[in-house]
This record gives sequence, C-alpha cells and structure tokens, in this order.
Amino acid sequence: MPERSRWAGPAESFALLTSLRVPAAASARGVLPWAPLVGLVLGAVATAVAWAAGRAASPLVGAVLGAAVLAWLTRGLHLDGLADTADGLGPLRGRERALQVMRAGDVGPFGVVTLVLALLLQVACLAQLLTVDGGWLALPAAVVTARLAMARTGLPGVPIAEGSSLGQAVAGTVSRAWLAACALLTVAAAAGAALLIGSDGPTAALVLAAAVAAGLGTSEALFARAVARLGGVNGDVMGAMGEVAAAVTLLTAAVLLG
Repeated sequence: MPERSRWAGPAESFALLTSLRVPAAASARGVLPWAPLVGLVLGAVATAVAWAAGRAASPLVGAVLGAAVLAWLTRGLHLDGLADTADGLGPLRGRERALQVMRAGDVGPFGVVTLVLALLLQVACLAQLLTVDGGWLALPAAVVTARLAMARTGLPGVPIAEGSSLGQAVAGTVSRAWLAACALLTVAAAAGAALLIGSDGPTAALVLAAAVAAGLGTSEALFARAVARLGGVNGDVMGAMGEVAAAVTLLTAAVLLG
C-alpha cells in the first residue's frame, strides 16, 4: 500500500465536506478527523461575509448572506441530511421504512418544515448576534462545533445504519483523544478570542463555552435518537447532527448575549 501524504487527511475532508476545488479523495479516512479544520475555514469565510454585509446593509442581510455562503460552500449536503433525517425520524414508521425514506431522492413535508425552521432560527439568531459587540464570534464557533458533532460519529464502536457506505468508510477513524483535544481547543479558542475582542470579554467567553457545550449536547441527543430508531448513523444523520449543533450553538449565544 502506498504511503499516505501528510496532507491526505485534510484533502479528503475538504474534498467531501466542501465545494472547494480539491482533488478527489482516494479514501474517507481523513474526512471526520479533519472536519473541525474544515469548519474553521468555512466559519471564517462565512463570518467575514456576514460581518461585512451586516456593516454595509443590515444585520439581517449579513445573517442571510452568512447562511447562504455556508450552504453554497457545503453544496447544501448537511441541510439535505437534516431534511432527510427529519423525514426518517419524524413520522411513526418502522426502521426499514425510515431508512428507505431517507435514501429516497425527494424530501417530504416533515423534512421541508424542519429545514425551513432550522434556517430561520440560524438566521434570526445570527442577525441578533451581529448587533452585539463580539457576537459574530458565535458563528465560527457554531460552524466548528457542527463539525465536532459530525466527527463524533467516527469514534470506535459507533453503530452504522444498514446500507450506509459512508458510515462504513469512516467508522472508527476518529480517536477519543483526538476528538477531546479538538473540542477543548475549540472552546479555548472561542473563549480566548472573546477575551481579546469583546468589550465584556469574560462574560462573552463563558457564553461561547456554554454555547459550544449546548450545541454538542443537543447533537448527542439526536445521535442517541438516530441509533435507537435507525440502528446506527449514516451520512444524513451526520449532516443533521452538524446543523442541529450549529443552530443550538447560535441560539444559546443569542439568548445569553442578547
């Protein structure tokens, strides 16, 4: 087997998780371990757009454009996963039927409603945060938190839903020590940035740490529900966990900073 390049992991992650022009991934081994790095890059771009548009036009315009940039840079894959997961987990149906619904190309009414409400919540919270000194820091924190939630599905022992080729490809690729280190670094970076930038640094630092914890906690609840209902996770569940984590992170920050 040829030796892997030191950049193979990040390249695989950017190739699958973004619309950036990265050479096609030879495997999926690096997708989830390096997902937080992808989130950092995506969060930085979306935050720059949201902040600039918020200053030039209005916080609402900035929030909409920030969400639009994220959707465009990810090809809407995670949003699609959220809609499909809502269709699979929402209505009362058996496991096999739920997985069939999630694999179908269309989106049902339950998925559409969930998708619309999730986007509205993210945009509304971000618009509020853009009016608060240092509130924009919640956006990159939310985007990285979303990828931490997705990376969690690559831990050893995580059950994979039947028929999920992506789930099988990334199973066991993330170590617990690596995920814990990434999570701690995310919290430390968000809190440190708040201390340096915000006028009320200590409060903002605590808020961002709490927001990250809330986002990860909610995604964990969705993970448990998916495992119980579907027998494991698949690509749709990974995307849904990311979107839910981002929404709750933004919501928590908006409530505590607002």
